[in-house]
Amino acid sequence: MQKKTVALTGSSGTMGYQGFLELYARKNEFNIVVLNRDSAKNREKFAKYENDPAVRLVWGDLTNYDDVLDMVTGADYVLHVGGMVSPAADYYPVKTQKTNVTAAQNIVNAIKAQPDPDAVKVVYIGTVAETGDRNAPIHWGRTGDPLKVSVYDHYAISKIKAEAVFAESGLKYWVSLRQSGILYPAILKNLEPIMYHVPINGMLEWATVEDSGRLLANVCGDDIPEEFWRRFYNIGSGEEYRITNYEFEELLLGTLGLGSPKKLFDPHWFTTRNFHGQWYYDGDELEKYCHFRANIPVKEYFKSMMDKVESFYKLAFLAKPFAPILKKLWMKKIAETPEYGTLWWAANKVDVRMTAYYGSMEEYEKLPRKWSDFDIVIPSKKTTADDVVVLDHGYDETKDFNSLTIEDLQKAAEFRGGKCLATEIVDMYTPVKWVSARGNEFEMSPNLVLKGGHWCPAELPWPWNYDEEARINPFFAQVWDRKGENNVYGPEIFDNFKEKVTE
Repeated sequence: MQKKTVALTGSSGTMGYQGFLELYARKNEFNIVVLNRDSAKNREKFAKYENDPAVRLVWGDLTNYDDVLDMVTGADYVLHVGGMVSPAADYYPVKTQKTNVTAAQNIVNAIKAQPDPDAVKVVYIGTVAETGDRNAPIHWGRTGDPLKVSVYDHYAISKIKAEAVFAESGLKYWVSLRQSGILYPAILKNLEPIMYHVPINGMLEWATVEDSGRLLANVCGDDIPEEFWRRFYNIGSGEEYRITNYEFEELLLGTLGLGSPKKLFDPHWFTTRNFHGQWYYDGDELEKYCHFRANIPVKEYFKSMMDKVESFYKLAFLAKPFAPILKKLWMKKIAETPEYGTLWWAANKVDVRMTAYYGSMEEYEKLPRKWSDFDIVIPSKKTTADDVVVLDHGYDETKDFNSLTIEDLQKAAEFRGGKCLATEIVDMYTPVKWVSARGNEFEMSPNLVLKGGHWCPAELPWPWNYDEEARINPFFAQVWDRKGENNVYGPEIFDNFKEKVTE
């Protein structure tokens, strides 16, 4: 059997490297080409593969077309995992946009430059951040739900734009796999202000790093059918890994032997909105095709992570008797970090941040300061539960997707507050004309609108005026809890960050 050639970006990162290891374990099936930034750290990481005939190392930059073309040439599969991610993406929004969107465009152009572009299959790794905050009771998500980028999340904006590049590329074989939070050993060490940007009653269906790596290798298998391609999927490790953020803290601190989060944090240190996360109503769809889950019980998995971290963290339990001191001198200090700490925002009355993450300064002041006064909510984790809310996508989803008519598209557009201006449909993957409720005309494929959840690119998401959007767009209103005229996400937030995003 002739070996396939797989080109991989982001192989020095968490998911990418695990994918590389999975592919390398099957090097009798695959030749692997990796494009990595030329750094001493990356050179050291891949030094042992330098002379392996199954591996070709390309040193370059995703924003340099020639480097991307070098990687793509001769590939049967392109696995695009690389790019700028948080927290660096939060600090450098302009660079993030350039890197992530330009990389997508370069990959598409490099595939089109091949002798037979239709023979190349490209896998794009998107993100759960595209759909933003989905707290109960709308915590069950699926692809096709409204895109709702959290305020200040420039990484998610760049990932949505890059996803559209692939979906509208005209390539015969592409797929977008939206990655969730990844569980990996080093996550035990991540103690940064962003840990408090997560609503304590929010939730996430996590994916283990091993499952994620296995997915990258399995998607290159001969058993993937034609119907799999040109679609969007959510990546998650299944029901066991559907946990609330409070449960995550319990598992994390319990693994380290530090005890309950109630002993180390106060509830108002955590935001109440504006992060991202959901449980996947359609999560098993990807597993059906790629069979990537190991199905390890989540508690057992957290314990296994402890075996892979430095000895210092394995001895963290020794600090348990000193929890009150740790809380005051360490955990609280993290929440007080200038510019990004929640307690710093509150102390300095940073209204735009407090509005984005709490609703308002007034809403923040109402939050309980004691856990005994705080309601911890843990909904049922089964897709068959009584509390499952599945969002309306605005068209008859029982119909065969490829048989949808102009009338179906018009109905979907009306549900989004706009109109479909098309007079004919070539197919679901060829762009047609639409107009948004704000009067902006644009072209986009029915597939990207209905199955991807995308809408007018000019309104992505500036100016984050979600109260107004919910008033004019019933589709979007399903995921937005309007608070009234005093909670407009509008010019004040945009002006505050205008300099930063144009620097």
